[in-house]
Amino acid sequence: MRKRLMWTLALGAVAAIAFAGISMAKPVVVSLGNLVLKFDSSITPKALPKKELAPITFKISANISTKDGKHPPAAKTFSADIDKNGALDTKGLPTCKAGQLEARPTAQAKAACKNALIGQGSATAQVEFPEQAPFNAKGPLLVFNGGTRGGKTLILVHVYANVPAPTAFITKVFVTKEHKGKYGMHLDSKIPTVAGGSGSLTNFEITNKKIFTYKGKKHSYFLAKCPTGSLFGEGEVSFSNGDKLKGSVVVPCTPKG
Repeated sequence: MRKRLMWTLALGAVAAIAFAGISMAKPVVVSLGNLVLKFDSSITPKALPKKELAPITFKISANISTKDGKHPPAAKTFSADIDKNGALDTKGLPTCKAGQLEARPTAQAKAACKNALIGQGSATAQVEFPEQAPFNAKGPLLVFNGGTRGGKTLILVHVYANVPAPTAFITKVFVTKEHKGKYGMHLDSKIPTVAGGSGSLTNFEITNKKIFTYKGKKHSYFLAKCPTGSLFGEGEVSFSNGDKLKGSVVVPCTPKG
């Protein structure tokens, strides 16, 4: 029977990629069952306009572990609803296709889609093969604009790591507009299988920023405003053992103007 665990923290890496308006003053650690999650983020600027969307640069990191030190289950899917005061501006920004990133090391992936790059960082997975001690595999992480079509925006996340052989992992994140109370964006993603199912994401850190010029004007891929002093989000992550982490967050921001 599936076990549902309720948590009150953040929505994870994929949600943070799509909306930088969620941040906390200091790292937060929560324990749920055998899982332990540490989450931290920061945004610049911290004060946001009340009525107009403004560019945002942000950093985010997370660490997943277990209380008993055992290998954590692998994350399989992620979905989230994001505050309606966040937005993505993709018009005029070059796009990248998943085929341009497949089987490419980090430098080659960046060269293939350099103008579509919107963020970068690193990710670590713990790999545990039968009758072997677990080991960590860390690799660079790149985030690309996949473009908007039919009201749906695609974000591509590329990670290249030794697991144990050098492998490129591509995660597709789909973002759609919604009208659901205080929420304005919905995210869906399937997390790639690592090492044939023997690998689990344990750590990531990402810095996201993209300022570009379109028709002579400067644009920002990541935008947010703060009309009320609070930003909201909720999401769900499913794992290979059938567990689901589901929760929500209310985070203060500073209105200006």
